[in-house]
Amino acid sequence: MLPIPFNPKLKMFNLCHLLGFGYHRSTDDYLVVSISYDSIINLSYLEFFSLRDSTWKQIDEGTNFPYMSANGDHIFGLLLNGSINWLAYHNDLGKRVIVAFDLIERKPLEMPLPDDFDGAAAYCNLWVFGECLSFWAMQEGTYKTEIWVMKQYKLNSSWTKTLIHDDVRTWCFYPICSTKSGGIVGTDGNLGLVKYNDKGQCLEGCSYFVYRNGFQIVMHLESLLSLPPDREQVDENDTNMKNEVLKYSPSPFS
Repeated sequence: MLPIPFNPKLKMFNLCHLLGFGYHRSTDDYLVVSISYDSIINLSYLEFFSLRDSTWKQIDEGTNFPYMSANGDHIFGLLLNGSINWLAYHNDLGKRVIVAFDLIERKPLEMPLPDDFDGAAAYCNLWVFGECLSFWAMQEGTYKTEIWVMKQYKLNSSWTKTLIHDDVRTWCFYPICSTKSGGIVGTDGNLGLVKYNDKGQCLEGCSYFVYRNGFQIVMHLESLLSLPPDREQVDENDTNMKNEVLKYSPSPFS
């Protein structure tokens, strides 16, 4: 099992973690990234675990990283363009920003959201639309989802509003991925997946989980390579947990 760092100066019940996992071919290394922030005492840590070095390293000790999720939960970053990306709340500035951790330079970068985003959306997040970083926002009760695409990564002026879904049939639509035909697959805000075409028409849906709380959906690409298992750390409880996860795995759309 991967040892999780704990800093005694941080209070566990005040913590908000930004977590991420990524691999970069040029370094041939897997990194686990953790940004932990205690808003009560205004203390933060940015650390990453290198599988190659088998150790945790802290970045810029003494530097403030006042980033947290908007709802106070732990959130997992989106791997794209050699960086792990989070939609975070900047506690000092009092607004949402994009935080990216570069897997090569191994340091964070802050990027603003689209200029024409008013910041008042009840629901919003990052995802990948085609091969570009994308941002979606939805006002509660409006049944309208707006989508921006960053045409050139890390260039704020390249943000372009590409799509507006005016007829979303759910109380909240969370885009997850796009299809080859230009459609969008996302969650319905409850327990299901829904698929829309490029005109915003709902094509199909399915149920994917039995519990309402305590889960997130993460997109990933399968690899022909796998990490070597540590047989000494695999026990009966781990096996039972894996079976439960597999039992409630979502059904993919075609």
